[in-house]
Amino acid sequence: MEEKKKQIAILGSTGSIGTQALEVIADSHLQFEVYALTANNNVDLLISQARQFCPEHVVIGNESLYPQLKSALADLPIKVYAGTDAIAQVAEMQPIDIVLTAMVGYSGLKPTISAIKAGKKIALANKETLVVAGELICQLAIDNRVSILPVDSEHSAIFQCLAGEGDNAIEKLILTASGGPFRTKSMDELQQVTCKQALKHPNWDMGAKITIDSASLMNKGFEIIEAKWLFGVTPEQIEVVVHPQSIIHSMVQFTDGSIKAQLGMPDMKLPIQYALTYPERVKSNFPRFDFNQCTQFTFEQPDLTRFRNLAFAFHAMERGGNMPCILNAANEIVVAAFLKEKIGFLQMSDIIESVMHKASFVNKPSYEDYVQTDASARELASSLIK
Repeated sequence: MEEKKKQIAILGSTGSIGTQALEVIADSHLQFEVYALTANNNVDLLISQARQFCPEHVVIGNESLYPQLKSALADLPIKVYAGTDAIAQVAEMQPIDIVLTAMVGYSGLKPTISAIKAGKKIALANKETLVVAGELICQLAIDNRVSILPVDSEHSAIFQCLAGEGDNAIEKLILTASGGPFRTKSMDELQQVTCKQALKHPNWDMGAKITIDSASLMNKGFEIIEAKWLFGVTPEQIEVVVHPQSIIHSMVQFTDGSIKAQLGMPDMKLPIQYALTYPERVKSNFPRFDFNQCTQFTFEQPDLTRFRNLAFAFHAMERGGNMPCILNAANEIVVAAFLKEKIGFLQMSDIIESVMHKASFVNKPSYEDYVQTDASARELASSLIK
């Protein structure tokens, strides 16, 4: 009897994680079937993906692009929708086994909530979902008995290190960071860096938003908040270590002092596949690490004076409430402004800090509080961009 294929919905299929996930699925065609694909604006790539994988449902977030999408897929038996509500509704559909949330930023929150409420297993690549509303998401996952499997390479590494450890207590999570393209630059040099320079990551090939976040270490800041919720640790149990080679993806230190690390090439396909196939490890043709080619691993402490965003994230995590939501909203606004060359690299941190000081703090936020916080923090950040 033929084994039933897992039905996958990919939210954000045209981004870096989404496109790599489709490559993984194409290589593992006996195990997976694409049930739904969604994108926000990249309609041409979405059309191409839909024609290749022929999912049941395709959604474009930008409603003005619906006629183009509908027309291009008219000869195929694919149901086509548009709008953010449609993305959330597709994530709930009964046949889906796994929802891969690969949307960028705050936009991933609503459909992730919908998928969890519908009892879907979540492969989480949208870290902002837990940054913005970690407490709410974790409680919903418990209430609906839903597994959240991490896709980020650092969190996948920790997850893999914890496999087989049962109830053994974690002493510390050690997240590694490449340090980004400006790791060795002085404050004076950081004052002059351009958007073009920031978009050149030394080790990883990612989308524009996450590449800028990596350059400013905000991405690592978001990852520590995500780790707190995923693994149920306190802020004091999380450490960041700069590891420029990006071969050790993260580590776990246990109460006996032993440290386990997960190593691999800087390639997102492995953590994507692990999340989709867990608890199995499925044979792959991904690049293998060669110890003959990399004979030295180095480590250093992150500089929180030059890269203040990481310090802001530690503060937001410790403060709790809606502060991480404020942090994320301000960051999304300043990164968009930096990409349009409206502000400088160091100005991003100045504006984020100001928004964190001025925005209204809510200690026990509801979903409606998160929505309100996101809107008001964005408005405040926008007002500070000259």
